[in-house]
Amino acid sequence: MDDNPDAATVEAVGKVTEALETIERARGHLYSFHQLTGSADLALGEAVQQLEKAGHGDWARRISEELIGLNVLPDRWTFQVVEEYDDGYYKASRDFERELLASLTGGRRHLHEQQMKDDRRTHGRPGHEAGGPSTPPAGA
Repeated sequence: MDDNPDAATVEAVGKVTEALETIERARGHLYSFHQLTGSADLALGEAVQQLEKAGHGDWARRISEELIGLNVLPDRWTFQVVEEYDDGYYKASRDFERELLASLTGGRRHLHEQQMKDDRRTHGRPGHEAGGPSTPPAGA
């Protein structure tokens, strides 16, 4: 465990964290996909009722049989896709980043951003204070 990593290590670990943040965004889009697909399926159910009322039973039956409840991938509804992503790729990526941080930065997160903040702020100007680190060194 390194409580005082060099600049190259901070930059490299920051790149791994950046990748994980992108994975987090992808996960959010996956949840949007899940919720939007579910909403569309429910809307199709309402359309079936409206088509039946309007005298279009054949179309209502086709939507009911062919589209409602259709798997989005072979053998999978969206909740299954989300669960498999969460339990596989997402968990592996998150766990790896935590292990990397524990090993190379003493568990401290966003060291690259902390350095950027110090480099970019106007020292002594109100609103530009350094503040403490977002995560304390391991053992603190």
